[in-house]
Amino acid sequence: MRSYLLALFVTLILLSGCQTTEPYSAPSDTVQAPVIFNHVKPSSNSSAQPTDTKHKKQKITLTAPAQQAATSPQAHTRNKDLWRHIADNLTIQIYLNKALNKRIIWYTKQPKYLQIVSARAAPYLYHIVSKIEQRKLPMELALLPFVESDFRPTISSSEQAVGVWQLVGATAHHFGIKSDQWYDGRKDVLASTDAALAYLEYLHKRFDGDWLHALAAYNSGEGRVKRAIAENKKRGKSTDYWSLKLPKETSEYVPKLMALSYLIQNPQRGLYRPKLANKALTTELNVGQQFDFSVIANLSGIGRSQLHKLNPGYLKNQSSPNGPHTLLLPLQQQSLLSSQFFKNNFTGEYTVKKNDTLYSIARRFGLSVNKLKAMNNKTSNLIGIGEALMVGQPRTMPDSLTINYKISPYLEQTEIAIPTIAIQYQVKPGDTIWGISQLYDVPHSDLARWNKLSASSILTPGTQLVLHLPQATKAVSQLHDEGLLSELARTLKQPH
Repeated sequence: MRSYLLALFVTLILLSGCQTTEPYSAPSDTVQAPVIFNHVKPSSNSSAQPTDTKHKKQKITLTAPAQQAATSPQAHTRNKDLWRHIADNLTIQIYLNKALNKRIIWYTKQPKYLQIVSARAAPYLYHIVSKIEQRKLPMELALLPFVESDFRPTISSSEQAVGVWQLVGATAHHFGIKSDQWYDGRKDVLASTDAALAYLEYLHKRFDGDWLHALAAYNSGEGRVKRAIAENKKRGKSTDYWSLKLPKETSEYVPKLMALSYLIQNPQRGLYRPKLANKALTTELNVGQQFDFSVIANLSGIGRSQLHKLNPGYLKNQSSPNGPHTLLLPLQQQSLLSSQFFKNNFTGEYTVKKNDTLYSIARRFGLSVNKLKAMNNKTSNLIGIGEALMVGQPRTMPDSLTINYKISPYLEQTEIAIPTIAIQYQVKPGDTIWGISQLYDVPHSDLARWNKLSASSILTPGTQLVLHLPQATKAVSQLHDEGLLSELARTLKQPH
């Protein structure tokens, strides 16, 4: 009996040894794994699951590489590539339907799309991802500026929505964006990111935690989505996003985002996913006072045009007297803090006293401990009484960072020319210069000047007038589908 039990015990050990598995290894981007489509039974009120016959009830279950990476222990470590990190942290469930397939096909016909827009986003994307992670929001929101504007900071829509997040004036103002003759925070990528994420958080709460409803409301307005939900409830229909009757642009908006999310997770489907270092390529510097781009360019050695390009929120060559006075510089934080430009203009010294700690000193000067250590090339928290530490207290003299253009006429800033198109207008009976100027929203003095008339000239019916109008801005959706095509075509013809 004892020998029988011993044999049985040995057999069990051998069987358990045969069942051990190898530790998980995250697959590379080259893995060609299939996408499995599973039929799902939708719930009555889930916005994630389509229930109407217009949209196929198929759930996309990502099996590799992104889904496996997202559920593995390694997914919690930060990937060295920012786009791979984004892909590994996309979490909103994706469901196959006609609208989604349409956008997938469009993106895969432009295989270099993400490469082009990623180049525009590179100075800002790491900061946007960090802000999303700090707020614990879905990583999919990092893709919204691509869907909204193809990441063009200065673009304006036909509805007067501006910037990469396409914020209208009222929404931007409500969520803390400053705007005056000097500065438009909607064009400031990082400032507008804070406002857009706050707005999305608000919508998420208003729609009871439903992200698809919140995204639809971000595009078409809170009231419109609420009315669509109420109409479906009245008719006894499902209130999920896919079942709502929404404007055409909004009905295509969420599929654009979901298709981009899906293809970023599955680059083997044909959309090239670029490489981008997962670190800050730029650093924000609070100058602390009104500044002139020419002076900062001279002090820092960074070209003025590059400073303007990185900081499109500033509309003039000077910042507003009332702020903000923050600049995004093309330097990593360590490089900025150790630069002679920063040491000469933006640091003072503090002498360590008894009972001082790095934490107490950092708090006194509004710094983090890590930043204080970086400024002083410290690797430990040890400090000594009498030690001189650099702190971020500006010591530049007031007005030293601005130029008096009245006494320096050769430095007077040049107005940016607005592209215009000349059109012909035939005068009709009863027309006046004032009336025509109001019709086309141009100054009546300009209309008179263009046609060598006086502001009070009597117009003769049949006369041809010339008007120089700003080139019409296409809707962002048109830019996405049309304007980008020519750029993509040129890029694809270039050797790589």
